[in-house]
Amino acid sequence: MIGKMSKEELNAVLETLPIEFSVLDKHDKVLAWNKHQTRIFKRPEGAIGRDVRNCHPKKSLAKVEQILSEMKAGKRDMAQFWIDLPLGKSGEKHKVMIRYFALRDEQGVYLGCLEASQDISHIQNLKGEKRLLD
Repeated sequence: MIGKMSKEELNAVLETLPIEFSVLDKHDKVLAWNKHQTRIFKRPEGAIGRDVRNCHPKKSLAKVEQILSEMKAGKRDMAQFWIDLPLGKSGEKHKVMIRYFALRDEQGVYLGCLEASQDISHIQNLKGEKRLLD
């Protein structure tokens, strides 16, 4: 990153990003997440420090383990998929994009994983153009 920010500024940026994320360490332990109150995939604060395998449904666990294993082995830097998920009070289905990114140091050593999720329904519905301040 170029430049410096205070902890308060960095926290504001992380909470403002239009993506919710979770961060795992190199041992697959949950380190942190943003947007605690508004998350699509809510987690109890007690999940901090727990193995990520305890935070995913059993039906997706094998795929999560495969992604993490491939990232650790240097075979993969990113995985992405999308699902239709009922959200909100009405339970209307929204398209949710989920991406996993390997976190690596400058030498390429695996440090952990960033899991990012975003409701992309509104993006899919964009038509034409909208210019700045239109």
